[in-house]
Amino acid sequence: MIKTVIFDFDGTIADTFSTITKLFNSKAKEFGLDKLTSKEIESIRNMGLKELFKKYGVNLIKAPFIAKKIRQELGFRITDIKSFPKIKKILLKLNMKGYQLGILSSNSKENIEKFLKTNGLEIFDFIHSEKNLFRKGKALNTLLKQHKLYPESVIYLGDEVRDIDAAKENGLKIISVTWGFNKKEILKKNKPDYLVDKPEEILKILTI
Repeated sequence: MIKTVIFDFDGTIADTFSTITKLFNSKAKEFGLDKLTSKEIESIRNMGLKELFKKYGVNLIKAPFIAKKIRQELGFRITDIKSFPKIKKILLKLNMKGYQLGILSSNSKENIEKFLKTNGLEIFDFIHSEKNLFRKGKALNTLLKQHKLYPESVIYLGDEVRDIDAAKENGLKIISVTWGFNKKEILKKNKPDYLVDKPEEILKILTI
């Protein structure tokens, strides 16, 4: 029986993709990279993170610097970011039904807390920030141990292939959402337990 629901933040709860891509392009020269065209921005949604970095020549050593800079810049705009339509309603319903709610994200805890306060979503029992873009599986394992959570009582929600990988690595069921970063095609290819197009479908899955 599912008692705990862990959410990814960017692309799952918060609609940050367009802001992040604009911030990247504004800092591209500083990163030693070319700006992304609108066509390229659309195409990267069908890539995993490592594939994306390889295609655009992003050195993995440089990746943490880029991510840190984007997080910092996003912090100045986070109060202008909105949640995806209807996701707030679903989160509030889950809270009302007594589910333990958590967030696991590569965004900063400070940014997430600002967003939750601005959007009237201070309902989460825990927030875990993992700065390393490629260690989500290990971060999820740490989170499970810290909160004494059993995999069979937890479900994870995310919008990227790396969320699917992290969940599978820890024996968790994963709900992939199609309104975030990765497109439906690549998510489906990586075989999540559930694939949803609308927030309302989350409730249906949890009552199965």
